[in-house]
Amino acid sequence: MNAAAPGSATFPLVPRGRLIGVSYGLLRSVRRGGGLDVAGSRPYQSGDDVDKIDWAASARLSSARGVDEFIVRELHAEEAPRVIVLADRRPSLALFPEPLPWLAKWRALDEATAVIARSAVAARGYPGYLDYADGEPYWHAPRSTRDLHRDDAPRGFGAPEDTLELGLAHLSQLRPVPPVGTFLFVVSDFLSPPPTHAWYDSLERGWDVVPVVVQDPLWERTFPDVGGVTVPLVDAGGGRARLVRLTAREAAARRRTNERRFAELLASFDGLGIEPIVLDDDTPASVASAFLDWSSGRIAERGRGW
Repeated sequence: MNAAAPGSATFPLVPRGRLIGVSYGLLRSVRRGGGLDVAGSRPYQSGDDVDKIDWAASARLSSARGVDEFIVRELHAEEAPRVIVLADRRPSLALFPEPLPWLAKWRALDEATAVIARSAVAARGYPGYLDYADGEPYWHAPRSTRDLHRDDAPRGFGAPEDTLELGLAHLSQLRPVPPVGTFLFVVSDFLSPPPTHAWYDSLERGWDVVPVVVQDPLWERTFPDVGGVTVPLVDAGGGRARLVRLTAREAAARRRTNERRFAELLASFDGLGIEPIVLDDDTPASVASAFLDWSSGRIAERGRGW
């Protein structure tokens, strides 16, 4: 979890629907409360705040009925969003090491974590974080509107192969359980995705699950035509690059395998009804842009902004 530079980019946290939670943050709720968005109106009752009287509507109703009638505006409460990052820190996320010119997945993961945390704080929400970098859960609970700890030691890449399944189970077993509407950003290359059933408990709890896919677009989502050429390859265990000469047939087989794997991953998310964010560049601007595109897509789906 790298510290975020002051003034760095953020993105709007756009939920699928209204939330139910504490009256504090910037997301609109199904509850009535002290927000800014009008939820509806009703007749004035003794004890209502006179500042909430809709004088124009009251005048129209009074004129129509010939008696004084007062209408009170009801506002949506504002919510403090809970935002949790489940970070995959298996050895494959340590790729690609410098000075190799491809996607530095480790940097993209840290940039994604940072922009999510900043955006949670900007929305006056509660950021949380979970990983299994050392084989055991490292859990930062979303209990305050402060950013994730800035003085943490760098996290390693020793997480077990089933880290995502372990993480999803850990979150589901928390007491108290994160509330309905909690954003759960799962940042991984998904080269070892959790079984489909591992997602169900999170979805059934009403959490807003967002996979963030960190895969190199050239070597992992497809494969270049390098038949007969000696190229440096790094295995998923995060070892050193080694020079390998592949035949045209071997390169084509790798391409088909990688493209099929990526297509099946996206299809599995579609089947679960969740929309992934795909990162193919590790620069802060590109990572922030991918999250902004996600927000814009959600706003477009809702048919309106805030």
